[in-house]
Amino acid sequence: MAARGFDGSVALVTGASSGIGLATARAFASEGAHVALIARNPERLEQAAAAVREAARSQSQRVLALAADVADERAVSEAVDRCLAELGRIDVAVNCAGIYVPQPFLEMSPELFRAHVEVDLMGVAHVTRAVAPGMVKRGSGAIVNVSSMAGFVGVYGYSAYSAAKYGVMGFSEVLRSELAPHGVRVSVVCPPDVDTPGFAAEKAIRPPETAKIAGNAKAVSADEIAAVILKAARSKKHLWVPGAGNALLYRLKGVWPELFFWVFDRQIGQVRSAKCKT
Repeated sequence: MAARGFDGSVALVTGASSGIGLATARAFASEGAHVALIARNPERLEQAAAAVREAARSQSQRVLALAADVADERAVSEAVDRCLAELGRIDVAVNCAGIYVPQPFLEMSPELFRAHVEVDLMGVAHVTRAVAPGMVKRGSGAIVNVSSMAGFVGVYGYSAYSAAKYGVMGFSEVLRSELAPHGVRVSVVCPPDVDTPGFAAEKAIRPPETAKIAGNAKAVSADEIAAVILKAARSKKHLWVPGAGNALLYRLKGVWPELFFWVFDRQIGQVRSAKCKT
């Protein structure tokens, strides 16, 4: 597969109407794969499917648009069944769908917190439950789950998002062990901030404490993360943290978490102090 790209393979991508999901779907198409796109908004999904068709190597490649909310287990099952009926199998499943609304926990409604868990974590579980049996039966396949740097670093304002993304990390690690004996590879990708429409909307409503911690770090492109996702789909490597600096942060958090707490508390204190002076 590494030599031929993904010629003739079938890739299913969630959250495919924009951002990382769309970039990933286009990348698979550019390497010769048939691509099934899952997203909630039918109109945006059709626009995304058109963009993926333009990226395809040949007109023989199939691009399937499947409108479904990943938080709805039945809708996911029906979408996957349709994909299997029309494309025959699923070689790679990429879970990109997600929501993130930065807000202090005590200001967040239970409904919004639950929505993060339903989409960002349960959505991954629903898709996996639908696609994994076929992969196990064939003895091959790859599942790539998109977590986040917020999946290993808890940042002010991301209680719901981090809870879900930490869950994706743990879920993926367990799945790796459970599915490896059946020839199915499971990997998890932890991007930093990514320049997407969703990121722009999220950045506009960040609490000042969250913005202070984020600093002036430059967001990476969705295409950069899509390239990492395709590498993960080919590889036996489990954990992918794009960017040398981010990989260092992952290791540092594991051995010296108190340093992160000290830095974050100091930055939050600076914001609070500035508020008191105004």
